[in-house]
Amino acid sequence: MDETRPEADLVGMTTDIVSAYVSNNAVAPDALANLITSVHAVLAGMPSGLEPEVEPQAPAVPIRRSVTPDYIISLEDGSKYKSLKRHLSTKYDMTPEEYRAKWGLPSDYPMVAPNYAKARSELAKSMGLGQGGRKPARKPRKPKA
Repeated sequence: MDETRPEADLVGMTTDIVSAYVSNNAVAPDALANLITSVHAVLAGMPSGLEPEVEPQAPAVPIRRSVTPDYIISLEDGSKYKSLKRHLSTKYDMTPEEYRAKWGLPSDYPMVAPNYAKARSELAKSMGLGQGGRKPARKPRKPKA
């Protein structure tokens, strides 16, 4: 029997199930004992629904050392990445918010390596992105002669 479920609960559940069954079905008096025994055995073998306590997982690397200028080290497996978001979603089916909550990280914990973010920002700016719809200044018109 599962130790987390008291015997009184099993007896009460067995009584409820058997009485409901007998009230709606014809049961021979000699089969009643077998019915009670089998229902009790099934209930005793079922999990209680209480999840066992899971001890907290230790990070693969110390949290302070997980962010470096060129890469971010995953606390899940210790691998180095420039960006953690895709790794977390594909391998662990986890969002950045869930990752931060699991490891107790602040909400501003980076998901992208600082140097990689800077390089991507410079690339985007060189392509003219992030200008907010600004148009380049027009050259003044030459007066008509």
